[in-house]
Amino acid sequence: MKKSNWRWWLCGLLFVATTVNYLDRQVLSLTWKDFIAPEFHWSNSDYGSITAAFSLFYAFVSLFSGKFIDWVGTKKGYLIAIFVWSLGACMHACCGWLTMHIHNVESIEALRLVEQGSGLALAISSTSVWLFMVCRMVLAIGESGNFPAAIKVTAEYFPKKDRALATSIFNSGASVGALVAPITIPFLARAYGWEWAFVIIGGLGFAWMFFWVFMYDKPEVSKHVSKEELAYINQDEDKLTPDESTSEPLQSESGESGSISIIRCFTLRHTWSYICGKFFTDGVWWFLLFWAPAYFSDQYGYRSDSAMGATLIFVIYLIVTLVSIAAGGYLPKYFIERRGMEAYAGRLRAMFMFAFLPIFALFAQPLGQLSAWWPAIIIGLAGAGHQSWSANLYSTVGDMFPKNAIATITGIGTMTGGIASFAINKGAGWLFDYSEAKGAAFQFLGFEGKEAGYMIIFCYCAVAYLIAWTCMKTLVPRYKKVVL
Repeated sequence: MKKSNWRWWLCGLLFVATTVNYLDRQVLSLTWKDFIAPEFHWSNSDYGSITAAFSLFYAFVSLFSGKFIDWVGTKKGYLIAIFVWSLGACMHACCGWLTMHIHNVESIEALRLVEQGSGLALAISSTSVWLFMVCRMVLAIGESGNFPAAIKVTAEYFPKKDRALATSIFNSGASVGALVAPITIPFLARAYGWEWAFVIIGGLGFAWMFFWVFMYDKPEVSKHVSKEELAYINQDEDKLTPDESTSEPLQSESGESGSISIIRCFTLRHTWSYICGKFFTDGVWWFLLFWAPAYFSDQYGYRSDSAMGATLIFVIYLIVTLVSIAAGGYLPKYFIERRGMEAYAGRLRAMFMFAFLPIFALFAQPLGQLSAWWPAIIIGLAGAGHQSWSANLYSTVGDMFPKNAIATITGIGTMTGGIASFAINKGAGWLFDYSEAKGAAFQFLGFEGKEAGYMIIFCYCAVAYLIAWTCMKTLVPRYKKVVL
């Protein structure tokens, strides 16, 4: 029987799921400033509160979503996750209708015409913000399962040397989702209303479920996986390093080997290494994802549904997609295969190199005075650095932990990344309103007003990855697998 390549078909399916995942997240960021805010009288702080609530709830449920995936299994867990987040995405479309009926306003146009700053405008703003928060929370519950399930699949179907490439491919769905979003979502919103943008994009997840049901099974029982491919997948099983063979087995609190409690995870340096990698860097990506459309609208006047606004966002994520797949997948593979480095050491060396790309964010504001294209290119490079970093950071979980704990550890890391995202999005919303109100009285590194606010955030983005890498290297300087 000819060697099959079913693992790559499943990797493609993970890519599609991640693309849909990020499309669903992007609908709000691409519609709030130009379509939703005028109806509900939102400020930057209101939007910051909604994105922060999503991040905080995403963080909370992520602590348990990975454990849930490990418990119910990859197939059923992924189905439940995408069903819930697709439902949550579609629910956003009801927020306007509910706000109208709660405040007895006869139409959407009447919502727009309410006097800004009036008592009714404030009530409409408050109600709509809470309704969107509820929808974002449902979205967060489902989306928190995507990466734990996807990382578990790559660990099941790929040997260590291929995991960074496989993870880079499916993780690039985040970039592709963000790439497709600006050339589809604003125009759907303009043509059919922002409500239909949520419904159409949200409905894609329900279609994905059909393919997952028929395509996924564990490799040992999958009818699509040949014996040769299965042997290739399991090539690491009998290759224990000296560190692995001398590792002390961990046991669950019940004394049975083969599982690990969430509390026990927090006693391991390996877990804290992964936590640091996520905590310092995830907020950077989510800031770029949620605020880039508003940045070009605020700073340069390019609405998200304008040709120039859509092109700038498209260019950002085109750079992210191309660079992250090329660098994030092949650089660690080069270190592992060509240089003969152990997988963890090769990944950390690659991640150290990726950590320098976000430093370009320091130049986004200064060069932005020349042209909006400069910050678009620079944000793209910073985003590419993140996605390359992220793909390899996810792969370190498969390197260090056994398969039956991977989703749990991934969920813990996602939780800490969500907390960081909450802080940066809530802080950014407050900072931009504050700096805009202060105007010339608020200055930072030669910039004033809201531009100074953006410069502060870009400075953090620039150094976050080097801080994270230093923490990871300190906590786990050499590879040592956790054995359950």
